[in-house]
Amino acid sequence: MRDRVALVTGGGRGIGREAARLLAAAGARVMIVARSAAELSSVGLDYVAADLGTSAGCAEAIAQTERRLGPVDLLVVNHGIGSAHERLIWEQDPETWRETMRINLDGPFELARLTVGKMCARGYGRVVITSSTAGEKAERSGSAYTASKHGVIGLARAIAQDAGPFGVTSNAVLPGWVRTEMAERSARTEAERRGVAVEQVWRERAELYPRKRVLEPREVAEVIAFLCSDAAAGVNGEAITVALGGIW
Repeated sequence: MRDRVALVTGGGRGIGREAARLLAAAGARVMIVARSAAELSSVGLDYVAADLGTSAGCAEAIAQTERRLGPVDLLVVNHGIGSAHERLIWEQDPETWRETMRINLDGPFELARLTVGKMCARGYGRVVITSSTAGEKAERSGSAYTASKHGVIGLARAIAQDAGPFGVTSNAVLPGWVRTEMAERSARTEAERRGVAVEQVWRERAELYPRKRVLEPREVAEVIAFLCSDAAAGVNGEAITVALGGIW
């Protein structure tokens, strides 16, 4: 993927940061995007601070990437909002639903809308969207997150159908529990609700997997990097679970 232009959202930390570094190491010219300029500046790659839950923020991220690096060849959509603040469906704040959809589903649609047609015109492209194991299995008190992560799998597959004839692939990656900042917030919320230590929550999460541990961000990033590579040309419209053999 030498000299391919990659746009990685949520690139300031966790899975996105690791994926961006792997793509850069493989020779891609990488732009990372998130809301926090402070986080982005610490990664050591080109960056744009933007709110990807808005059409204007998505358009700015694309425009800056094209101006500074060139047309986007590799689109890694990894930003998102978690479910730690959600409630049971009958207690759910409608604004929580709207905010989650704005960030987790509307943003990916806008980014794809602005890039995939140009990929098709050039005859090459890769789209990888980070979903979750919650994209196939519902979680309790997580209606917005669960629905949005189901939604991005459908989006990735729809892009695959539209763009596949033109040499563009689109796939979703479904991580299980990864010890990222977003997952730490949910662990703290659960620990406070149950009156237990945060580390107990993480031990219980680890017990869900045959290896008795949770994922490292790099393990998910490696799969994303593979799907961005020429070696993955035959993989299209797939939802690939990265969860150590566990069901979550």
